[in-house]
This record gives sequence, C-alpha cells and structure tokens, in this order.
Amino acid sequence: MEDFTKTDPWRVFRIMAEFVEGFEELSKVGPAVTVFGSARAKPSSDQYALAERLARRLVESGFAVITGGGPGIMEAANKGAREAGGLSIGLNIDLPQEQAPNSYANLLINFRYFFVRRTMFVKYATGGFVALPGGYGTLDEFAEAITLIQTRKIQRFPLILMGADYWRGLADWFRNDLLSNGYINPEDLDLFTVTDDLEKVVSILRDHQLNHSGAQPVDAD
Repeated sequence: MEDFTKTDPWRVFRIMAEFVEGFEELSKVGPAVTVFGSARAKPSSDQYALAERLARRLVESGFAVITGGGPGIMEAANKGAREAGGLSIGLNIDLPQEQAPNSYANLLINFRYFFVRRTMFVKYATGGFVALPGGYGTLDEFAEAITLIQTRKIQRFPLILMGADYWRGLADWFRNDLLSNGYINPEDLDLFTVTDDLEKVVSILRDHQLNHSGAQPVDAD
C-alpha cells in the first residue's frame, strides 16, 4: 500500500500548512523591508557590516526587517535589527547544506518550499526590498520581485541593489542587451535603484512608506 505522506495530495496539505503558518505569523507585522544577500558573506566582510548598519537604520526608521533567516548577509541584517530593538524576522528554508537558521531572528518561520517562502518575502515586504551582493538565491529573489512589479502583480515598491560595483555588470546587461533587443521597455530600468549610499536607501524606503501607507499587493486577497 502506498504511503499517503509520499503522495501529491499530502504535499498539497503540507504546502497549505506552510501558507497558513506564514500568513498567520506575518499578518500582524507592520511596515517591513526584505533584505536579500549571500549566505556566504563572512562576519569580517564589508558586506556583513553594511547589512548590519542597514538593518539598524531600518529599525530606527520604523521598519521590521525580513531576511531568509540563514547565515551571511541574512544573519547580519537580523543581528542589526535585533540589536536595534526591532522586529527581526527570519524566513528560513530547509536545505541539505548552508542554511541553518541564525540566532538573531526574534520571529523565525521554517519553510520546505521555496515558492511559499518567496510569497512571504513579497507579500509582507510592504516597505520594499534591498538586495546586497549574493549568488543564485539572491538573483532568484531579485528576479521574482522585479517581475511581479513589472507585471503589476504587486504594487510598485522600492527595489534597491546595494553594492554598485557588484551590480554594475547586471545593470549594464539589462541596458545593453535586454533593452537594446526590445526584451524590456526603457521605463523598466526605473524599477530598481543601484546605490552605495545607505542614507539614500533609507530615504527612498521611508518616503515610499509615507506616501503609500497601507499599500498591499494587488493580488493579496
């Protein structure tokens, strides 16, 4: 007899349970900013220190901080938020390597499915998104956010890439290849901002929150 817990109907229940837990835990969170970045950044790195400073400034500006809950940039952002006295949220993903939850999230939710976790990143980042240097996972999260904004599946929130030298090649590729081939429109280049200026990042996010207080994703219901 087939083990029901190995069947697709059982997986549907498990997926539903993750959505329910995520919605229930995060629905009462106020303005929040999702911070993306590499799990491999060392505590001694400039990127780690920048993520800490960013998170502290976000908390000082009234935001909760959401990360992927793991090490590296995620740990740094959770650490900065928690030490600043703010709500430090970690949305951890179960992986065979690299993704043990960090100890700085004061609200930690574990996920099995990437697509459920990405929904939580986007749905509850009502303040915006900031991506620091990272690898495939960071690129995946950035692509998800910018695609949903471009296709108007969510309201247009600030999407900021911190680390101009790191992201310059990607931005140039967008401009020189995607745009020149007609794969995106000129205005699509305005959907994200590349900057190293921490105070500019905070100002963009704060101004958006003041002007769009209570904004929710278009398909939130």
